[in-house]
Amino acid sequence: MVVTMAHQLSIGFVGNPNCGKTTLFNAYTGANLKVANWPGVTVEKKEGRFQFHDQEYKLVDLPGTYSLTSYTMEEQVSRQYILSDDVDVIIDVADASSLERNLYLTLQLIELGKPVILALNMMDIVEKRGMEIDTHRLPEMLGIPVIPVSARRKTGLDILMHAAAHHKDQHEEMPLIHHHTQQTKHAHSHHKEFVMVYSDELEDKIDLVSEALKAAYPEIDNLRWHAIKLLENDREICEKYPLHRPDLLERSYEKDIINQKYAFIREVLQEVLVNKEQKAAITDKADQLFTHRFLGLPIFLVIMALVFFLTFTVGDWLKSYFELGLELFSSGVLSGLKSLQVPDMLISLLVDGIIAGVGGILTFLPNIFILFLALAFLEDSGYMARVAYVMDGIMGKLGLSGRSFIPMVLGFGCSVPAIMASRALENKRDRYKTMLITPFMSCSARLPIYVLFSGLFFEEYAMLAAFSMYVLGMLVAILCAFLMHLIDRKKTQENALLIELPEYKAPSAHTIFIYVWEKVKDYLTKAGTTIFFASIIMWFLLNFGPSGFSGEMSDTFGSLLGKALVPFFTPIGLGFWQIAVALIAGISAKEVVVSSCAVLFGISNITSDAGMAAMAASLTGIGFSALNAYALMTFSLLYVPCAATLATIKKETGSWGWTGLCALFQICVAWVVTFLIYHIGLLLF
Repeated sequence: MVVTMAHQLSIGFVGNPNCGKTTLFNAYTGANLKVANWPGVTVEKKEGRFQFHDQEYKLVDLPGTYSLTSYTMEEQVSRQYILSDDVDVIIDVADASSLERNLYLTLQLIELGKPVILALNMMDIVEKRGMEIDTHRLPEMLGIPVIPVSARRKTGLDILMHAAAHHKDQHEEMPLIHHHTQQTKHAHSHHKEFVMVYSDELEDKIDLVSEALKAAYPEIDNLRWHAIKLLENDREICEKYPLHRPDLLERSYEKDIINQKYAFIREVLQEVLVNKEQKAAITDKADQLFTHRFLGLPIFLVIMALVFFLTFTVGDWLKSYFELGLELFSSGVLSGLKSLQVPDMLISLLVDGIIAGVGGILTFLPNIFILFLALAFLEDSGYMARVAYVMDGIMGKLGLSGRSFIPMVLGFGCSVPAIMASRALENKRDRYKTMLITPFMSCSARLPIYVLFSGLFFEEYAMLAAFSMYVLGMLVAILCAFLMHLIDRKKTQENALLIELPEYKAPSAHTIFIYVWEKVKDYLTKAGTTIFFASIIMWFLLNFGPSGFSGEMSDTFGSLLGKALVPFFTPIGLGFWQIAVALIAGISAKEVVVSSCAVLFGISNITSDAGMAAMAASLTGIGFSALNAYALMTFSLLYVPCAATLATIKKETGSWGWTGLCALFQICVAWVVTFLIYHIGLLLF
């Protein structure tokens, strides 16, 4: 018997960022996933297909968005797809633990007039917090199916798809049951027709604009939604359906519409959400301190100082065991190779090149682990969102919104996702400015440089010297943004900050484990690939010259390259050819600066006590002092980001010219700032 397959059902997954939408999408699609970019933009597009009860489903994971007012690239992409005829059913994935924020998008989707299903995700978190959601009353008030699911536990998935299949032809809301305390004086009984009903004044406006639209554009299907968008002064709708009615559209009603939507959401929550008040009170009390106008920023700096105290104290204690293991491994390999009578050149490559380079980087793994563990804890607790909120006022004076600080904060971990996060900014100018200054934030790859050189020259003040790099990076980024704002003042737009401020919660051990493991895995992968090959190249440059293999490092290609660059580095206190070569090698990955120093100075275990002593003696012997070390840390902080970051900038901008400009700008800033610090240091010390 041949079974006839029903028409493919296209479902769009939409929701706020961090609502678990992608996890739910992956639970359905599994490995049957296709990833690409949306046409014309760098925003990622995910599609998947699967079969359920003789029905073929095409699922599209839309970019996370807070609303259908298209400001950012993600919001534009999501809205265009939802408005198209390509989608049959919209599944709105909502974080049930942050229902107030998520329902704003839900109301906008309902107003579109397309089939919408609300998937209440993260219900397990709601239960853990001692709250309950009345899933019988909620669909009565919203007029759409509401299905509790757990993407992580994969519960409720079949019911959700069953609802989608049966709701695909439902273009009108389910019967509405509202208990409104205020009686409307409006001519029409809109409470029986629409989920979201506005004030009488706004409803009159909507009716009149709808009539005008119908007369001017009879082909429009959803008159009410288009009328609301015109009243909001939505740029796209105003351009597509211009309506010259100054008597009706005398101003933007966007704030009025937003406020009334949230008023209705609060009314809904009062009826469907139980035991929320106690949790909200705790969050509000904490925010009085952490988001304080004057105390918020100092508190953030103190917290980051504590993070680096732990990174150095606990990290260095664990690092000592790694150093011991590396020393034993290096000695064992050296003895084994000599006993096998391996040629000296190959021994040098393996021991002085690969083991010294890659092994020296691996000893910093405990420091990296502690740093990422602390950042994951702060992120999952809900604190990092407050940092962006606190910075909104400062960023506003720089011509940017607090949203621009989000990529900058991400830059503490890695510049690559930080650059990608600039997509969330409303306009191209802000995105480009943010991409220009984000690499100044000190990523984890620079931490080994700080640990090594601050430990060598600043001893008990090592942690303070390293922490100053993170503060300096923020200050330089803010100063550069301010100077760009002065130059570009006329073209700067006002940017309001819309950001999730979730309730504070105890961080999830599972979430933190996944976050830290991914970062540690990336670090190990980099050590096994980029740093491995960079160590081999560095060994080759330092052992071969124009005349072939050379026992004298001064006759090698590396020496010739470094000496050619010395005039550029001398004014900033880095006029040593070995340092010049290490910095050039660091463009591949910032950790390579340390591995290159190990190879350059012939130290097999650079982070051990013996290795540190040998390194200090070598540097002191060429006239390298604590001031030179601080200049090196400063230049490493600010100069060209790693190759992966440059590639990401190229991908996001689509321009080699802009990528080259970014690299040149960062080199110039690094040189100027290092010059000032070095010469001020000469005057003071």
